[in-house]
Order: sequence, then structure tokens, then C-alpha cells
Amino acid sequence: MPSVKTAENGLLNVLPKPLQGKIGWAWTEETDPTIYNNRKSWPKLTIVTPSYNQADFLEETFRSVLLQNYPNLEFIIMDGGSNDGSKTILEKYSRWISYWQSEKDGGQGQAINRGFSLASGEYYAWINSDDYYLKDVFHLVIDTFLKYKTGFVYGYANNYNVEKNEFKLVTVLPYIDYFIKIPALAQPSCFWSAKIHQPIWEELYCSLDFELWLRLVKGQKRKLIKQPLAVAQVHDDAKTSDPKMKAKWEADHQKIWSAEAHGTVYEWKRIVFLNRIRQKLYSLFSS
Repeated sequence: MPSVKTAENGLLNVLPKPLQGKIGWAWTEETDPTIYNNRKSWPKLTIVTPSYNQADFLEETFRSVLLQNYPNLEFIIMDGGSNDGSKTILEKYSRWISYWQSEKDGGQGQAINRGFSLASGEYYAWINSDDYYLKDVFHLVIDTFLKYKTGFVYGYANNYNVEKNEFKLVTVLPYIDYFIKIPALAQPSCFWSAKIHQPIWEELYCSLDFELWLRLVKGQKRKLIKQPLAVAQVHDDAKTSDPKMKAKWEADHQKIWSAEAHGTVYEWKRIVFLNRIRQKLYSLFSS
């Protein structure tokens, strides 16, 4: 799989022009490519983007990946056969994409699995097509992997309410195995070594990232970056904010905690109680 074509002076003046009225990161700003000069070589980073009918957000997602100017990037996009103009955007940026396809698939989980089945990077992440990375994040994350010899790097995130035009910081406590069954991680701010990668459970619709962390992160060395790494866009069609998704969230919950999967959490009340104490203590000593 080919790496993304880079440019010595960065990709900002090489990529398609930003949409009218769009300024700042990642439209008229980019990561300074000289930031990577502190190492002779950088390990390959694979980013997978699953997509379906997200044309309103897709270009910002793409640019937030490409304008990191990471010198060894593999960018794979698996579109589920969108009919909203997404394919036109894919073709527009195809020169800087390692691989893309636009055809009907079995949903988000299958798209992610197919993307990673093609991956050849040493480190992995996926970014949904309505989210985006923040500036300089790839340098920070990979430098953290190399410095701390860890298998999993995670950080804070910003939720952006599209309708209200408001950002809200989402902080994350250190991810401890005892509390791993409490949903806590910000998915777009998670990166991991290819050595510990596991496939998505494709039957899940909403909680596929949470269930993956249960298997992938437990027992692994990990490192928290105490700053936002990505932005999750909150809008009417997002799974996390669409009230019509309530039944699907519940169905995922039943599957995850079934006897055939992770099983009943008998000490749930104790875990929740201790986690509340942990949250208060963490807030007190970090203020």
C-alpha cells in the first residue's frame, strides 16, 4: 500500500483549494513539515476512514489527516456507496489517498475491518467521516509511542455542536483495567500499535468502539495525552446524538454483556461508585 504523496514545503498549497469562507485549521493552516526533522525516519501510520453519506463533513476530515504532513502516512477510505456527492470529494482528493473504494458494504464495522485488512502501518487509528484531527497531532502521538514504548495512546477530545457552534472539552481519566467496563475513551483520540490490533465486532451498530477497547486495551501498556487530539462533530445524524438510535444502543448493550460475549458485570454498582470517587479525586488534584 503506497504512502501518501508528500511535499517538501507541505501540502497546503498542493491540495484542492479550501471551500469558500473556510479558514483556519484544516483549511488555510497546516502542520509545519519541519516539525518532523527531529527524527531521520518515522514509522508508518495507518488512518482508516469509514464513510457513508457524509459529504458535508468529509472534506474537513480528509484535510485534517493530510495537512498533518506526516512523512509516512497510509490513508485508507472505505465508503459504503454514498449517493450524496461523497464520491466526487473522494475523486477530488484521490491523488493523496493510499486507497479508497465506494461500494455497498455491511456497515461501519465491516468498513473499518476491511480498511485495516489492507493496512501496512506500524500504528493504527480510525477517524469517522464527520470528525477531524487537530493540528500537529500525528507528530505528538507517534513521538509519544516511540518515547514511552507503549501500545496504546489516547487523549482528550472536543465535542463540536454544529447547530449551536459550540465546543465542549471532553476529558479522559487514566484508563485503568478495573474501570475498563465504564465507557470513557474518546474514539477519534485513540491510536494503537498494529501489534495489538483486533477486528471490530461487526454485528454492533453503535458501541463498536467501546467493545473493541474491552478486548484491545486490557493489559496493554498505555499513555494518556492530556490535551484534545480530535473533534467529534455533534449533529442530528450522528449516532451519539440521534434519539432514534436509542433502541440500537440498547441492542448493542445486550449483545456486549451477554453470556456469549463479555458476560454480566455483577460488581457494576461497586465499580460505578468507586469511579465516581476517582473522578472527584482526579478533579480535585488536577485543578
